[in-house]
Amino acid sequence: MFELHHLSAQEQADWLRRGDVSPTELAAHYLARIERLDAGLGAFTTVTAEAALARAAYVESTVSRAVALWGLPLGDKDLSARAGVRTTYGSRLFADFVPTESDEIVKVLDDAGGVSLGKTNAPEFGLPSYTESLVAPPARNPYDTALGAGGSSGGAAVAVAAGLLPVAPGSDGGGSIRIPAAATGLVGLKPSRGRVPANAGFGSLGGLVAPGPIARTVADAAMLLDAMTDGGAYEYATRAPSWDGGALLNAAVRGEGRFEIGVMTTSPWDSAYDIAIAPEAWAALDAAVNELAVLGHGVEELALEPDDTYGPAFRTIWQAGAANIPAEGDQLDLLEPLTQWLVARGRELSARDLAAALSTLTLFERSVIRQFSRVDAVLTPALALTPRPVGWYDQADAERNFEQQVQYTPFTSFANVAGLPAIILPVAVTDAGLPMGVQLIGRPGGEHTLLAIGAQLERRFAWQRRHPPQW
Repeated sequence: MFELHHLSAQEQADWLRRGDVSPTELAAHYLARIERLDAGLGAFTTVTAEAALARAAYVESTVSRAVALWGLPLGDKDLSARAGVRTTYGSRLFADFVPTESDEIVKVLDDAGGVSLGKTNAPEFGLPSYTESLVAPPARNPYDTALGAGGSSGGAAVAVAAGLLPVAPGSDGGGSIRIPAAATGLVGLKPSRGRVPANAGFGSLGGLVAPGPIARTVADAAMLLDAMTDGGAYEYATRAPSWDGGALLNAAVRGEGRFEIGVMTTSPWDSAYDIAIAPEAWAALDAAVNELAVLGHGVEELALEPDDTYGPAFRTIWQAGAANIPAEGDQLDLLEPLTQWLVARGRELSARDLAAALSTLTLFERSVIRQFSRVDAVLTPALALTPRPVGWYDQADAERNFEQQVQYTPFTSFANVAGLPAIILPVAVTDAGLPMGVQLIGRPGGEHTLLAIGAQLERRFAWQRRHPPQW
């Protein structure tokens, strides 16, 4: 039987503008699904049903239908403050916090006509790559609820995969959009540094964090990204060429072009940890490579130059980023063990330590862009392993926890350091029925290339037709 969430986000936007469904009707449909399904999924930490219906009615009566997301339901990641709505930042430290001001990304999406249904689940301050905090139930993978959804945008990914939202904003400081998108069979796009002017949460040491879209289709992701950028042309922090093709949605819909693509299975963590790529990840990569060759793209092998400096420098930035968490004295006991470790280590660092790490990562950024310059995009596995079970990460040993995160997600963080755009494409399904994807990394400002290639692969793999049992 047909239901409204069976439509793509683009189709829902078209239905809204034509009047085939009203913003209030669409919001009510999703709120009913959230009430019925979310207890077993953990997609939301707070649902604002009354405020959502009031907002939908306001959009319907007052806001111009010309705005990008007119009447489309969304969820705010629980690292983004919305005035008057409980915002926990995934932490018991902020379990009852209600901000009086909204973050910029929230305002941008409101201005685009979005209707927030609540706050999507995130881990403590977005620091881990899994969404299993002590302030909310874990975000569970809709394909197998014994498995986690990844993080830190885990709740957003669960909501989109299970049909609780048509599309959702996330943020990505080391893979936080791409990891959960890969785990739940979705398209997740981390934009180039500076592509989205608005940022959210507690700031971004080293310029690592970028807001971006999580969606079921490439075009839906492009539509949300266009809304996040408000269609404007912005300077990139990483030097990048301008693109005169108009809205990024155009590139995603047309899906045109033939490109040179490097295939890479090395990572900058290889010298620091034992990185093993699972057979399921190899199979997904092989499937993508085969289709790219059939489509006429040039495909060549590529490997990162060994670099022993990356791992220690990234660890320093990760720890330093936690040092500013506003917890002192007894408040530190409210933090989770991993966060306590990060805060302690971060506060032990000197200014010289931080300056050295930032300098090292700047040199690494320049090196990666140089190494990738001969190709239009670089293809890697999305994740090295299949989705991890809930509770898999060691909560008592922070060093082991960090190692586990790297072993699961070795291919994501360096795109943040280099400021490059990267997209997850869910090209495969394992024998156990779990999604497995690949990652495409583009040149600075090269989102249009990633979207074009993604659209071509989507036509071949038709991943938008795959859904978990809750669908």
